[in-house]
Order: sequence, then C-alpha cells, then structure tokens
Amino acid sequence: MKKSLLIGMSVMLFIFGCTSEKKDDAAAMVERIPEVEALLAQMTLEEKVGQMAQITLDVITKGENEMVSDEPLVLDMDLVRRAIVDYGVGSILNTANNRARTVEKWHTVISQIQDVAINETRLGIPVIYGIDAIHGTTYTAGATFFPQQIGQGATFNRELVRKAAEITAYETRASSIPWNFSPVLDMGRDPRFARLWETFGEDVYHTKVLGLEMIKGYEGDDISSPYRVASCPKHFLGYGTPLSGKDRTPALIPEIELRERHLPPFEAAVNAGVQTIMVNSGLINGVPVHASYELLTELLKEELGFTGLLLTDWADIENLHNRDRVAASQKEAVKLAINAGIDMSMIPYNLDFCDYLVELVREGEVPMSRIDDAVRRILNTKFKLGLFDTPVTHYEDYPLFGSEEFESVALKTAQESITLLKNENNILPLSKNSRILVTGPNSNSMRALNGGWSYSWQGEKVDEFAQDYSTILDAIRDKIGAGNVLFREGVRYDNDAAYWVDEAFDIPGAVRAAANVDYIVIVLGENSYTEKPGDLHDLTLSQNQIDLAKALARTGKPMILVLNQGRPRVIREIEPLMSAVVNAYLPGNFGGLAVADVIFGDYNPNGKLPFTYPMYVNTLVTYDHKPSENQARMEGVYDYESDFAIQYPFGFGLSYTTFEYSNLIVSNNELRPNGSLEISVNVKNTGDRQGKEVVKLFTALHYASITPDVQRLRRFDKISLEPGEEKTVTFTLTPQDISFINARNERVNEAGDFDVMISDLVETVSFIK
Repeated sequence: MKKSLLIGMSVMLFIFGCTSEKKDDAAAMVERIPEVEALLAQMTLEEKVGQMAQITLDVITKGENEMVSDEPLVLDMDLVRRAIVDYGVGSILNTANNRARTVEKWHTVISQIQDVAINETRLGIPVIYGIDAIHGTTYTAGATFFPQQIGQGATFNRELVRKAAEITAYETRASSIPWNFSPVLDMGRDPRFARLWETFGEDVYHTKVLGLEMIKGYEGDDISSPYRVASCPKHFLGYGTPLSGKDRTPALIPEIELRERHLPPFEAAVNAGVQTIMVNSGLINGVPVHASYELLTELLKEELGFTGLLLTDWADIENLHNRDRVAASQKEAVKLAINAGIDMSMIPYNLDFCDYLVELVREGEVPMSRIDDAVRRILNTKFKLGLFDTPVTHYEDYPLFGSEEFESVALKTAQESITLLKNENNILPLSKNSRILVTGPNSNSMRALNGGWSYSWQGEKVDEFAQDYSTILDAIRDKIGAGNVLFREGVRYDNDAAYWVDEAFDIPGAVRAAANVDYIVIVLGENSYTEKPGDLHDLTLSQNQIDLAKALARTGKPMILVLNQGRPRVIREIEPLMSAVVNAYLPGNFGGLAVADVIFGDYNPNGKLPFTYPMYVNTLVTYDHKPSENQARMEGVYDYESDFAIQYPFGFGLSYTTFEYSNLIVSNNELRPNGSLEISVNVKNTGDRQGKEVVKLFTALHYASITPDVQRLRRFDKISLEPGEEKTVTFTLTPQDISFINARNERVNEAGDFDVMISDLVETVSFIK
C-alpha cells in the first residue's frame, strides 16, 4: 500500500513541482499571537493533539450509542469529561439525532460543554463549536431560511448574498455557535452532481465574487464580534467535478484545469483573510486530497499563503484506510493526513485519532513542529473569535432572531432567485380571476422547497418545523382564493424511501380535474437530498412526473411548469408541452410565496440561470466550453450530434418587461500590461413595468497558445429600471481579468485581440505586451 501511494504522490509532485526547500514556509507564515504562544509553551503533547480532534455531538450525549441520542437531548457528563478533560478535545460539531434544536437548547448544551472545557481542564481552553448553516442557521428551529446557494447564485445580487450571510451569522451566534461550514466554493459544472445546489453555479468569476460576499457577510471586519462567525469555505479542491458525477468518487483534473477553474475562488478567499477551510472528500488523479502534501501544504498553505485552520470533512482520515486504501491501517492514515497538512480531524465518532497521533509523534513519524503549527492555527482561530473572553453567547442578546425584518430579506432573495425560462405569448402573469389546477409532487411540500441541510441533514424533517410557512399550493390559494384552486397531486414522493422514489398516485384524477380550470400549474422536480443519498443514474426527470405532464398536456389546457429542484433535471420530452417554465431551484421557506408572486405578476422575475441547462443526459457542457464542443453537422455528408445542444443557456432569464442595450464604449482599443479599460453600456427599460436586469460582460480571446474558451464572464451588475428609464453601467477590466493558465501551468497574458461583449454588442480590443 505504501508503494502504490508513493507512485501516486510522485505523479502529483510532477504536476505541482517539488518544493521541498519550502517545507517550513507554511508554519513560518502563521501569526504569532502572544496569548496563544504562552498557551502553546505550557501544553503537553496530549493536550495539543486533543485540540486537533473534532467529534460529533451524539458522542457525548445520553443515548443508545455514539450515533443515537435520547430525546429530550441530555449531555452525558461522564462522556463530556472523558472527551474534553481526559482527551482535551478541541472542537464539537453537528446536532444530535440529525434534528434542529431551539436556541434555548443550544445555549444549555454549549454552556455545559464550555463550562467543562474552561473550568475542569488544566489550561481552560474553550471548545470551538461548528455547524453547517448553509442557507440560514439550518439546525436551529425558528431560524430564517434563505434559498439554497444555487438560488442565491441565480440572483446575481451581491448585496442580497452578503445580507443573507450576515443574518445567518447573527442567528448562528444566537444559537451559541461561532463557526459555520460555509460557503461552498466548489464549481457547479456537472449537473449530475448531488451537491450542485450547494454551489453558486458553473462560472469561476461568479462563484469567486459571490463567495467573497458570503464570507464578508459571515466574518465582517472582526470575527470577535458577537454577530459574526468564522466561515469555512469548502471543499478544497476540485470536489464538484467527479468523473462519474457521483459524490465522493474519483476526479481526473489536470493542473491547468485546477488552476483555471477551481482554484480562483479559494485563492480569493485566502487573500480576503478567511479563517478556516474544509478539504475535498474525494480523490484527484488517484490521490485522496486528505493525503496530498502537494495540494494542502505546497499549494494552499505555501503558494496561496493560507494561515488559518484546515479541517477534514466527515471521517475522511478514516476513509484513507477504509475506503481509499492508501493507508494500511488507521494509524498510518492519521500519519498521512497530518503530515499532508491537516490541522483538525472531523473524526467524528471515536477518539482513536488522538491515541494514534500521540504515538506517531513519540515514534518520530509526525514531527512536533507539525503539531505545533496545527495547534497554533486552531488556537489563533479561537482567540480571534473571542472565545477566551466570551465562550458562549446568549440568545436573549439577539432580539432580531427569526424576525420579520430578517424574513423580508429571505422573501426578497427567494423572489430574485426565481428564473423565468419560457413564456409563450406572454401567458404569464396569470389573471387572479383564473381557475387553476395545481398538481405535481412538489406543489404542496415544504421539504422540497427547502432541500437538504434544512432542520436535518437530508431535509426529511422539514414539515415538522415549517408548518407556519406556505407551500406553492398554499400561496396560490392565498393569492386568488381557495375557491379558484383545484389540487390533485397526480404523483407523490414516498418519504419513507430514498428521495428519488415517487409513485403515480392519481394521474387520472388530475386529468379529470383539469376539465374545470383555465390553467394548470404543474410543480415538478426532486425531493430533498444531499451528498451520497443524492447520487443518481439518470439526470432525466422521473418517468412518473413525465407521464403526469404528458397526460395533462392532452387536455389542451395551458400549462405552467414550475421546477423545484437542486440540479437541472432533463425536461426535453415535456418542455415543448409547456406554455411557461419557471425555475424555482430550492428557494427555502419563502419559496411558495415567491413563486406565486411571479406567476400572478406581483413580482417581476429577474433571476438568471447560474448554470447551463442541459437538453440531453450525454451532452453536459458549460457555457465557457472550447470551440470544438460545438461543431455543426455537415448536412448531406455526415449526420452527427456534436452541436451545442442545450435547453437554456447560462445567464438566461426572462422578465415581464423588456430591456434595450446600446452605446457600448470601450475607453481604448488597446490594453497594456499595466493598463486598464473602462467599458460602459446604456441599458433602457423599454417595457411598461419596473424591472431588474443583470448586465453581464463577457470576453473572448481570438487566438492563444492554448485553445481559448468561447467566452468568459468577467463582470456583472444588477440594476433596477423604471419604465422608460435608462442607465449607464460602467465596468473596469485589467489584464489580470483576461489572463489564463497556459500549457506550462502559468497564468499569463498573451499579445492578441479579444472581444468585449455585453448582450449582443461587441467591441474588439488588442492586448499589447
């Protein structure tokens, strides 16, 4: 096993270059805080190793075993003391029994944990508690839930993304928790991927910009503020594009692709001073990332200069032995991961990690300098969070928790995420005097609106906590009156089975009901899921849902398709049957209201697709593809299917008004290495109602030493225009913005021409070296 790992590592060394002379640079760059240094000088090896351990809450509660807790939830103080006093455990994560808790319960539990850590250990070092609060404080009852990250990406609204993160930070601190495992900076470039909806979408610049806004919202200028949390961008690096499209399966990503598509959002986060980062659970080019010194130390810590805390994902050190088989034992797995650059292990169920690591240090297999570096990073994070002064925040100090003020931001974000993809003959908005049949498995489900990481990991407990919110059916009834709405599910999910199982519950009943209505609103998509339970074999929408759509289409009644899904399920068979298509993504607790507002015209849609919507399961392409991905058929000579066949393009989204672009002006027809370009365009609302428009600037190199992408998003801005109003939008571009990774894996600018494109306007500029 060791030999095979060394072969894999030699490949990675070739890819990233051997920089062994820099091996001490990573530790040398980390800030020396006097209080932390004083603690380090007093700590035993066992105390240091304990700080590197993170266990899940179930391990220290009363219950059947370390995976099942009693209800009501009660800490087992003997187990708490064993973990924190005997082993010095430095971090705890997650909820118990996969269930949301009240702010009162969180305060009780975390206060008890911190009391033991501070008052019953030799040095009184507080625990750092972490949670996945990815679209609001997702494990706290009563918290404000926003659209999932893919929906926030569809808003293209920096301010809303930052504000949602600020509210999430506030409510997470109200829950006595200071550490949030968010944002996801993985690239959503494979529609099959079960965690696509946790990303901002497929574009590098878009992800980088919105990721920074989310980090800014979480951390602010000072994470010691009681209203801020430490963020934890994830998953470094290349997690979102496995070869099979399935979670935690191998990826083949050459360095040129890693640096061009996957690294920039993390690099921007590091440059912004992000406090912590979580590691990719998978393999890249045969090497588990958790065992890659080249990626974790040489690239992240030395080249990018990351000086914060580097955390594993769930049980991923154990996976080096159990699943990936690069370590012949669990002890060897610990050695590989810690020497690769891991600072804290999300264990999560046992304390063997601590015993193994102490042995490895004493045997000389892990240097003490590596332990000191890891613990320094951990203690620095705790110190900067203010945990030594205020280990527990109190919910009574957070009067805005779950407030109408916060909920109004969630509703606005949901509204701005809704993306109108089709509107034949301007059928939308519908009249409020219409009679409507509402149908489909997602039409009356809060679980489907929220998706995974909502009150529970898979979101299956949503209905228990979200009774006060409106499903799409509820919102339509409230909008036009229950007497004007008929409801037949037609197809329903089996919530006791895997998420993708649905059954043809009453398709004939839905067809009969359609005879008495003017329009059909059919709500299709997916039930909640995330990670491995979300893996699928076929991206096509389920057959039962397709059958329901086709049966209703035969009635001749106009149909409005609402898609409530975490990834773009293929709808090629039924899309032509629809008069309108609305993509709602996973819009959260206020998604029902937002969808109804759009359908009946109380809100003018302005969301834009953050991914390319595929038409076929075998044609999964992104907008920034190479020219050879789109080769027209040679009619009469060869009949091949190599065109860019998609359902809807990246950045697409309709409105109930119209916009006209004009007067594209570029300040200079030449760009030099130290120069910049000012680019302006006029945008006018030529319709009869107020609307918001996302102004997107793309560039396209004419020629380069490697085949250039057909286009790349470089800037965007969102503006609001009244009817007849015109605004000038201005952007600045620098040479860095049009640079690319060349065949030598270097970021370069090459002399030559490139196009600047906004809407259908194009200007050509020459880069002069």
